Amino acid sequence: MNGLGTDGGGSTHNTVSSTHNTVSGDAVIVGPLLMAQHIEGIQLPPPPPDVPPSQGPMPSRVFVNRTKELADLRDAALSLAAGPEPGVVLVVGVGGVGKTQLVAQAVRRELHERFPDGQLYVDLADHRRDGAVDLAAVLGEFLRALRVHKDYVPGGLAERTALFRSVAATLRLLVKVDNVQHAPEVRALVPPQGLLVATGRRVLPSLLMDGAVLIDVAPLDGAAGTELVRRWHADADEGTAADVVRLCAGHPLALRAALEWLAARPQLTLDDVVRDLTAGRYGTGDDGVREAMGMAMGAVGGTGEGGVGEAVDSVLDSVVAGVSGHTRHLYDLLGVLPGTTATADLLTAVGATGVDEGLGELLSCRLAVLVESSDRPRRYRLHDVVRAHARLRARALPEERRRAVLRLVVDFYADAAAHGDALVLGDRFRIQPPPVRPLSELAARGTLFTDRADALEWLDAERVNFRAVIRVAADEGWYEEVWRLCESLWALYHSRKHLADCVESGLLGIEAAQRQARPDVEIRMRNQVARAAYELGDLDRAESQLDAAADLLGLAGDPRLSGVVQESRGLIALARGRSEESPGAARERAEEARQLFERALAANRAVPDPHGIVVQSYNVAQALVAGERWADALGVLDEAAETARTTGDEPMLPRIDLVRAHAFAGLGALDRAVAAAGAAADAAAGLKQFAKLDQALELLTALADRAEDRPLRAACEEKLGALRRTMGLRPPAAPTA
Repeated sequence: MNGLGTDGGGSTHNTVSSTHNTVSGDAVIVGPLLMAQHIEGIQLPPPPPDVPPSQGPMPSRVFVNRTKELADLRDAALSLAAGPEPGVVLVVGVGGVGKTQLVAQAVRRELHERFPDGQLYVDLADHRRDGAVDLAAVLGEFLRALRVHKDYVPGGLAERTALFRSVAATLRLLVKVDNVQHAPEVRALVPPQGLLVATGRRVLPSLLMDGAVLIDVAPLDGAAGTELVRRWHADADEGTAADVVRLCAGHPLALRAALEWLAARPQLTLDDVVRDLTAGRYGTGDDGVREAMGMAMGAVGGTGEGGVGEAVDSVLDSVVAGVSGHTRHLYDLLGVLPGTTATADLLTAVGATGVDEGLGELLSCRLAVLVESSDRPRRYRLHDVVRAHARLRARALPEERRRAVLRLVVDFYADAAAHGDALVLGDRFRIQPPPVRPLSELAARGTLFTDRADALEWLDAERVNFRAVIRVAADEGWYEEVWRLCESLWALYHSRKHLADCVESGLLGIEAAQRQARPDVEIRMRNQVARAAYELGDLDRAESQLDAAADLLGLAGDPRLSGVVQESRGLIALARGRSEESPGAARERAEEARQLFERALAANRAVPDPHGIVVQSYNVAQALVAGERWADALGVLDEAAETARTTGDEPMLPRIDLVRAHAFAGLGALDRAVAAAGAAADAAAGLKQFAKLDQALELLTALADRAEDRPLRAACEEKLGALRRTMGLRPPAAPTA
């Protein structure tokens, strides 16, 4: 074929003899050899460091008296790892008995060498809602840990499962999972090769029937516990040490908390600890709380021991009573907070004083731990047993005080989410006004985040807390804050494909809008739920939400609300058209989509909203291409591109050029199609839109194949393979025309 290619920049190349014909904008037609050379020259980002992930809690330097359990875990892991199929080990025991630390010790001592491709970790308590785990979110975290770029992480559970199995197919991985409650949670996360070690509080018989090996972790007996105490306090009297073990019911967490507390008070002795625990000096005096604490500890088949929960409760009462006043206040605040983690910024915002000192004391007493996080602030959490104790203490707070703290929490997150949304998505249409508090006022020092990437990482790190905060706001009747949070979090949910969260929060947002009699907000919330359902492939659910939203359009003043609903309807029509078997039916769907997008375009022109005009013009062109109205699409795209350039909407240009390439290909003008696809590749690479760059290269490969341009096809295939390897994927199969 004569004349395939583009240099993507409108420049001439005197070293190549070819005719240059302008296609549109900056795209020009050049010779095939030059185009191949140009594709080869596209700069890709450097690949991430080839360092295997090493996730999970760190092993303690002091760990004794679990010789049998360590040997059992090691033997089971090595036996399973030697087999042809992936294996599962289930470590069971009461909360806080040391299951996670047992696994960490086994990994450090021997198992890490058997799994050279890395260790993945998740605490399912962070992903559980109403008893069910958001496995799609877990797999998304695993994929990113395996260096799959966020742009390549799909939205649905089935797609993420398939990608995880593909990426991990040749890797020897160790997957560590805490707080498992049901067998399906384990099965979904087993790596194709390697081993999964799960911890939980009860035996899962169906998992054992699958071939999982059970490791039972009981509280320490008298001899083992005494040895542990004397390891920490070498001069301790054996009888006194045995008394401490008995009073703590052999529970390692209780022992550690009591002895760490003692270590910070050199004026006291182990006898003082025994005396205070025996006297119950720091007990709550609330038998109901003590009973609930015992139930929270749980008794696991074969491992439960009567009094464990009460013993831990007594120890935690004593430790908390012995810390400084501001630390005790901090502990009680942590008991009120929704979610699972906290930062110094949040604790300061809700009225804590001496935050750094208090957190340091909680860490030294082993009541709190630092949490791994990809964003900047240091995050803290209470062990789940300690958190249950803190929340039971919080019940004693006056209701007015508890609600005041929760209100400060909700306000903090509502303002922070709004600032994050503004950084991530820029000047998009929003119903809520900008937050009154500047971003700098939300941080104890510095700022929460400084740019788009920082903001997105912070929002993602707070995702579990956001979910809990929205529920609290709904329960307390703070409806404006509910929908404000939901609207702002679209920046997170859409960018990171947390689609299940989007549906859950959106439904609460719909109810909040109804409570406030805000049809405009209800339309926005229903549209967000519809878009999440659309991306999950649940088109019927998406349409039902949009039908309800459409019924409210007559009550909404801003025409852009009509635009977002018509846009979503158009996207669904296009999706249904792609699944139609009959060409005639597909064209009818395309025409339906075009009309819907035209209405959305008119709504945005009425404001006017320049970005909305560009987006809806692009959508109209997509529908025209789907309906095989190639020439009409080109006219719309030229106008959209001009508006995008005039208004500085550069991120839309690669999308426009991709649709333009399809339109030229439909007309049979392959040289112009290649020019447009090349321009899209150039723009996407410059903007770091790697998913769009992938689409452009894949389209260029197919076009080169149709044109029998072997050099261009080879260049595209090589670049596409390099891109996908950089993005954490294996090289793709060659695309077909």
